[in-house]
Amino acid sequence: MGKTYERIDGRLRTFIEEQPLFFTATAPLSGDGTVNLSPKGLKGSFAVIDELTVAYLDFAGSNAETVAHLRENGRITLMWCAFQGPPNIVRVHGRGEPVFRDDPRFKELLRHFPGIDPTPHGLRAVIVVHAELVRDTCGYAVPFMAYEQDRDLHGKRFAREDDASLDAYFGKKEYIASSIDGLPGLPLPLPPTP
Repeated sequence: MGKTYERIDGRLRTFIEEQPLFFTATAPLSGDGTVNLSPKGLKGSFAVIDELTVAYLDFAGSNAETVAHLRENGRITLMWCAFQGPPNIVRVHGRGEPVFRDDPRFKELLRHFPGIDPTPHGLRAVIVVHAELVRDTCGYAVPFMAYEQDRDLHGKRFAREDDASLDAYFGKKEYIASSIDGLPGLPLPLPPTP
């Protein structure tokens, strides 16, 4: 039914790299804090760095809950579901960190994403996750759904922005510089794109 893996390789790696959609879950340490669950997509924005490390591109949006939670405590779970083919759900539980644009590792991390141009999406950070527990489960109740294509709306919306206008956009949003629960979120102003 469910199996624990020591690493992300072989069939498991192939499965998660082929999925067009995954979910992230984070929470603050406070017991009454807001749990965050986010869908992530855009082909080419996820990468397996090594057998215990994955990363994804964190693009512009209207909040920064994942970033805030990771800055506070690092806990994160990523989940992929098989919407086509044999049923399967894979979860990577681990510790994550946002690597911001002024971090010396940022430019090197971007090399793991050759299949996407992050420029039109308002790239804020690379989220790096170090796996502590990797498991799969049956996924028998996950419905069949067909992937057609990525939506182009995100790229169209944020392609109009440069660093200065992106800062202005983020400054107007209530939950960018701090989370719903008041935790530090995205550091503003954004450092320049390397």
